[in-house]
Amino acid sequence: MTTTVIAGGGIAGLALALALGGRGHRVRVLERSGPPPDGPVVKSAELWRRPTVPQAVHDHILNALGVRMLRRHAPAVLAAALAEGARLLDLTTVAPGGPGGPGPAREPGDEDLVTLLVRRPVLDLVLHRAALALPGVTVSHRTTVTGLLLAPSGPTGQRVRGVVTDGGERVTADVVVDASGRRSASRSWLAAAGVPVPDDLTGPSRLHAFGRFYRLRHPDGPPPGPLNRGNAAGGIWGHYSAVLHPADNDVFAITLGALPGDRTMTALRTPGAFTAACRLSPYLAAWVEQDAAQPLGPVRGIGMPPNILRGTASDRRGTVTGLLQAGDAACVTDPMFGRGMSLALAHAFLLADLLEEHPAADHRLSRAAAELVERVLRPWFDQGVHDSWSRVERWRAETGAPPGPAPGRPVPLVPGQVPAATAAAAAATDRTVWRGITRIQTSLNTPAEVFADGDFLARLRALAGAPRPSASSVPPGPRPPTPAELRHAIAAQEGE
Repeated sequence: MTTTVIAGGGIAGLALALALGGRGHRVRVLERSGPPPDGPVVKSAELWRRPTVPQAVHDHILNALGVRMLRRHAPAVLAAALAEGARLLDLTTVAPGGPGGPGPAREPGDEDLVTLLVRRPVLDLVLHRAALALPGVTVSHRTTVTGLLLAPSGPTGQRVRGVVTDGGERVTADVVVDASGRRSASRSWLAAAGVPVPDDLTGPSRLHAFGRFYRLRHPDGPPPGPLNRGNAAGGIWGHYSAVLHPADNDVFAITLGALPGDRTMTALRTPGAFTAACRLSPYLAAWVEQDAAQPLGPVRGIGMPPNILRGTASDRRGTVTGLLQAGDAACVTDPMFGRGMSLALAHAFLLADLLEEHPAADHRLSRAAAELVERVLRPWFDQGVHDSWSRVERWRAETGAPPGPAPGRPVPLVPGQVPAATAAAAAATDRTVWRGITRIQTSLNTPAEVFADGDFLARLRALAGAPRPSASSVPPGPRPPTPAELRHAIAAQEGE
């Protein structure tokens, strides 16, 4: 069995440690932050301070791909999360009826259309304790990897033999995995060792987000409002987004997304402005009333990171063997699309399979790992680049801002794919189209896979080309505020 050092104890690092440790491998996780407090999971998760993981205090989504990966590879972790108050939500309950009757007919594969309602720290802690329970897994907190131990592996390459920590410890290993998150620390390790680092591919997101958690005051009663998006309430509107996600133990989070550089919108950091924006946003107003929910903390702002595909993760040449990247250290997708945790789980569990197949950790493992990135992560990077750019341009146009720079490498839509608004309108009336679009949104299938289905594509094209119903026949729906209305409501709170 191999000895593996994993730099980073987040979702990807812990999932990989769990998968390898469960197969008898020796694993040591080196994590920069301090350990979680002892005690009950939910309370300990709420008290866990992790300054090196700033995004942990923001809303996260474990979509259908993530649930499927837990069901297949770590069912005990899923069961433990459910025992701690997380909930599974069946998305087919909001599918359109279609010609077979008022309710959606189930088809094979619909059992995968579920999401897990859970806060990121709760899932992290359940994973942490599950990995630590394995005899071959150890976690060293407050420990940072600062460099690599390298040895020649041939005339043109080098092999990783371990790592050096900030405390001067030399930790030997057969395989080193960078699970350090978005900073992808292995790039600096390689550069410090004089190893050329392949270029990354990037596509900006250009958004700021503001989020706040709440707890329902009357959890035994009906919810304050409907989840019009299946697992969420609210919407991604023409010039901003305002979306609510339920979580565990009667907690929910609301996140507002806005273009940066607008002084008025930056006031969303204040509770008054944040609440005013929620009250104007469709489907959210009832949730933020004082008798409905209690805020659990301040409004927190965060800049959205760009979409990134790391050259170190997708390089098939393998000039340094025995070094891999996992999760965000390999690929970052725009967090507003909610794919990060699920892709991290998928990538980690599949990396464990590769390490079983290639225990020598040679060039064959490097090539297989790069092919895995291309197959599992690259489609979502490409889609993220396209969708991030399209969303920002739509928002800029509606707010009167000039067009922004085009992405460095334009990403075309999948052949046959239609604009998102057209697809969403078709999905609202046809359950076959709904199923395909939902499988994309929950990362179960790539756009290329869904749009290769002839029945799906025929239905979508027919609905996209059908005459739109007259305005008088369309039931009125809640209207999002105009840019001027939203700015006025926010600005009115600045003097209070």
